[in-house]
Amino acid sequence: MSSPREARPNEPKEPTDHTVAANRAVAVGLVAAGPGGDGPADERARRGLLATHPSGVISHEHGVAWDVSRHDFVRASADAPDSVNPSLWRHARLDAVHGLFEVADGLYQARGYDISNVTFVRGERGWVVIDPLTTAVTAAACLELANSTLGARPVTAVIYTHSHADHFGGVEGVTSQAAVDAGDVRVIAPVGFLSEAVFENVIAGPAMARRAAYQFGPLLPAGPRQQVDAGLGIAIPTAPSGLIAPTEEITRTGEELVVDGVRIVFQNTPQTEAPAEMNFFFPDRGWLCMAENCTHTMHNLLPIRGAQARDALAWSKYVNEAIELFAAGTELVFASHHWPSWGRDEATAYLRVQRDLYRWMHDQTMRHANHGLTPTEIAERLELPTQFRAHEHARGYYGTLVHNVKAVYQRYLGWYDGNPAHLWQHPPVEAGRRYVELAGGAEALLANARRAFEAGDYRWVVEIVNHLVFADPANAEARELQADALEQLGYQAESATWRNAYLTGAQELRQGPPPARDMRRRNLLDALTVEQCFDAIAVRLRSEDVAEQRVLVNWRFPDIGEDWLVGLENGVLHTVAGRHDVGAAATVTVDRAVFGSILGGARTVPEALGDGAMRIDGDAAALLVIFGNLDVFQSGFPIVEP
Repeated sequence: MSSPREARPNEPKEPTDHTVAANRAVAVGLVAAGPGGDGPADERARRGLLATHPSGVISHEHGVAWDVSRHDFVRASADAPDSVNPSLWRHARLDAVHGLFEVADGLYQARGYDISNVTFVRGERGWVVIDPLTTAVTAAACLELANSTLGARPVTAVIYTHSHADHFGGVEGVTSQAAVDAGDVRVIAPVGFLSEAVFENVIAGPAMARRAAYQFGPLLPAGPRQQVDAGLGIAIPTAPSGLIAPTEEITRTGEELVVDGVRIVFQNTPQTEAPAEMNFFFPDRGWLCMAENCTHTMHNLLPIRGAQARDALAWSKYVNEAIELFAAGTELVFASHHWPSWGRDEATAYLRVQRDLYRWMHDQTMRHANHGLTPTEIAERLELPTQFRAHEHARGYYGTLVHNVKAVYQRYLGWYDGNPAHLWQHPPVEAGRRYVELAGGAEALLANARRAFEAGDYRWVVEIVNHLVFADPANAEARELQADALEQLGYQAESATWRNAYLTGAQELRQGPPPARDMRRRNLLDALTVEQCFDAIAVRLRSEDVAEQRVLVNWRFPDIGEDWLVGLENGVLHTVAGRHDVGAAATVTVDRAVFGSILGGARTVPEALGDGAMRIDGDAAALLVIFGNLDVFQSGFPIVEP
């Protein structure tokens, strides 16, 4: 059965004999390595379970955001199906454990109702909430679970460990902007949090959101031949994210706060798992929160959804600093994903392996780079040593060694590998046409690819058939063969993110990309500063349409008492805070809240002018020069085809 069995159109096919053999070899290796899903990791993942969500279904006005039953097939059997890497299956079964857990007296986590964990610390008056998940509906459901199980308490503080949306996006499910503005709830984050959140979720948000569909697989149905896990958790919720800006920033390591009567010592860890991130220690309790710097997987040094390349050297050093600062007093380690580690010896051993994992990837990549090897060559040469493979938390369920090596290389040396042949390559469509011609035409290329498929060389199939798909996206045979090969690579992948990417690519080759929709992040815009709002506008400007234009517009935001000057020149926008120009073509007066609603698409400039929410003194056409030449980003753009 080298070729996949024929399936109904557009549906996944069976694993081939090559895939079955590859996955069974992994299973043998796991047995030899030691305890699996029914061993110590399973005990830690289930320890302290107090309650589960009453129905397992969390809904919002537009549909279901989370349904525990979607992954019942993962819970049903310890034996992996042939279409799933057995190591990933074992990890997915741990991620599928869900409920409210007592981690320690006064420390609770809700896990399994979002890709991330929400942690509740019992303070003197209420809950200190750490990382309120991705969406308000999942966060609210977890808060209700905690209150109904442990007794209702108000939220007195929110701590964001870092600037990724799955750790702040649900904040409006546990508190409100009004409560924060009234001083009833503190919002604490690492220095630089807001700007980094904007960079990822607004400046690069549309492209990153589209690519994230490949990383996390939300467009795939859950099932043994489709979406199984997301690496950091079982899946991501399907509801929008919001944001409330921090009221306090942690600016230095060693800074100490008393939050609702609970003493916390912070460690800033910039440029690690996120550009703005922090660990923190509860010195009176012996609890160490490692944010997302240490989880039960090898993490990404550059996620395949896209991000800034992370600093593996700094990452390792910050983990070591945490050991030096806190390990002697640590009784348990918990994080923003997965399950805790209890006991000083176990916790410290875990931290040491995590520390050395990121240092090893950094040092060995650069050792080979300094011998002249390219990132692709280094990724093919390096193999994770036994001392790391023996620990499940060092295996590549989320990140992988292959793409982490390339991230280290990119951080130091960039995208260019030093070979001038790669300085100015043809884009995919033009390169595809030339490769098809070089191969002797479409049929000759497909014949070569079919032979490679029969031999189980799926990597080569996707490389060469990709050229034909880009040269001729209407070629049905090429699309189907490319989908078949991607599918088999997905079935074999240990990394959940790689599996999701391969299978999403296969699905889109068969069914096409998802429908386009407006990608303005309405739920995030209210938290942005005025400068960040103008930055978001600037990346939407169609420069080619305004290349000859030059205008100045004064802006006044009465509700926050800010004046700004915005200029358009040389096809770009520039901004100056705190002043107006007497030569400006117009002065716009608008409240910051109204401005945010315009950026988010809830209302237009003419509507705001018509109802008096915005006033323009001077030449209104100057404003149209800017707002009449903005792109609207949409999801659903093609990825596996031109």
